[in-house]
Amino acid sequence: MTDDYPTRREALLGSLAAGSLVSGMSKGNSATSPQYFLSTVEMAKLIHAKKLSAREALAEHLKQIERVNPKVNAIVTLVPEMAAEAAAKADEMQARGEKLAPLHGLPVAHKDLFETRGIRTTFGSPLFKDYIPTEDDLVVERVRRAGAITIGKTNTPEFGAGSQTFNQVFGATHNPYDLAKTCGGSSGGAAVALACGMVPIATGSDTGGSLRNPAAFCNVVGFRPSIGRVPNPKAALAWFTLSTSGCLGRSVADLAFVLSTIAGPDSRAPLSINEPGEVFARPLGRSFKGVRVAWFKDLGGVPFDPHVREVVDGHRKTFEALGCIVEQAEPDFAPAEIAFRTLRAWNTANTHGMGLHDHPDAYKDTLKREIEEGLRLTGTDIAHAETAHAQVWRSFQAFLEKYEYFVLPTTQLPPFDINLPYPTEIAGVKFDSYIDWMKSCWYISTTGNPAVSVPGGFTPDALPVGLQIVGRDKEDFSVLQVAHAFEEATGFSKKRPAIA
Repeated sequence: MTDDYPTRREALLGSLAAGSLVSGMSKGNSATSPQYFLSTVEMAKLIHAKKLSAREALAEHLKQIERVNPKVNAIVTLVPEMAAEAAAKADEMQARGEKLAPLHGLPVAHKDLFETRGIRTTFGSPLFKDYIPTEDDLVVERVRRAGAITIGKTNTPEFGAGSQTFNQVFGATHNPYDLAKTCGGSSGGAAVALACGMVPIATGSDTGGSLRNPAAFCNVVGFRPSIGRVPNPKAALAWFTLSTSGCLGRSVADLAFVLSTIAGPDSRAPLSINEPGEVFARPLGRSFKGVRVAWFKDLGGVPFDPHVREVVDGHRKTFEALGCIVEQAEPDFAPAEIAFRTLRAWNTANTHGMGLHDHPDAYKDTLKREIEEGLRLTGTDIAHAETAHAQVWRSFQAFLEKYEYFVLPTTQLPPFDINLPYPTEIAGVKFDSYIDWMKSCWYISTTGNPAVSVPGGFTPDALPVGLQIVGRDKEDFSVLQVAHAFEEATGFSKKRPAIA
């Protein structure tokens, strides 16, 4: 966070309150929930109805950031003056009677991998600790165009590598349910900021689980959309299908609402899906009577912590209560082992190979090894990986001709010690790589299918567990519909960490 922010807080909050459209939020809402824990959808309705101003929304979230963020280290760059100026303009615009965009006046924090015009973007690396971009990435641009106000940047591992959020620039981000545990990653700061009520909107990205893993660890919702649903026109490998941008939410409805503003085609991205984002603004309700659901077995020998398996397996009855026909079945994920590892290393080497050559001591060991692995790959290696990739894709699509959804744990274990860079063992199975413990996510990444992590309950130690639902190719809205039904049936997403 900006070092001198506390000394400016009172004057800033005073000016925000003085310029508000109204003198306070709706009394009915404040009696039931703090403003910063209102749903994104409800907050947007209050602003559009002039029952809450952009200045008030910003002031309340800044208070919550000041109170909670020092304990969790989720928001690492804060821009209160820039946000205050934008909030004032938003209120003036509304006072003039101008048409309002869907996210008008809502604070947003962007993952520190997204370039933000005029706002420091470090990628979690000392090499970029002072970098200030001159333009926005597409997700940032679309959220801003939808009326949201950028309040800051959220923490991420170095260059987003790994599902444990720590780096040399800002340190580690703590899990709000247990400060001694990790929040996951790489969209870890985003998940914590949402869970703690510091922002109603948080953007993120996912290659091997970076939207789903932290959502599971922090009891929020994380959705990996189909490739091309949220295009990246700047991607060096334009046809690369392992990585995607997206967002998180405290509920499925909130996430769908934000997704409706960032999804949509872009002519500069060859894999972008030619469907408007507005499709995600539709009602999420539907019947699931007779819908066939496949329940995971062990993903071909992948180890799971018994507490995670117990929580997830306990929800077979939840889906059956929704009317689903649930059967234990899973496709063969064996080809994903070579496909994901090889293609990830290839992309990492393409992105960071020159940087490692020029700054050999500036990269963490796990990332350095992955870059070096990628630099050793041959054309034949890539061809074999793409062949395996095709096998996984075809096998999974054929599998989902019989089943509409595949359900499995989001993560293989609960949140672990924050001082541990990555787990080296689960259920007696030892790991060699920093991504070995994330197979339940990156096996799914290899398919390219839409997948959501929704709060599924808690371990005996009160640590969150995520349930992952995967849907058919490009049927993103269907995945959000069943996640919404599950969420309504269980209510776990309504639980908030005590620290917040």
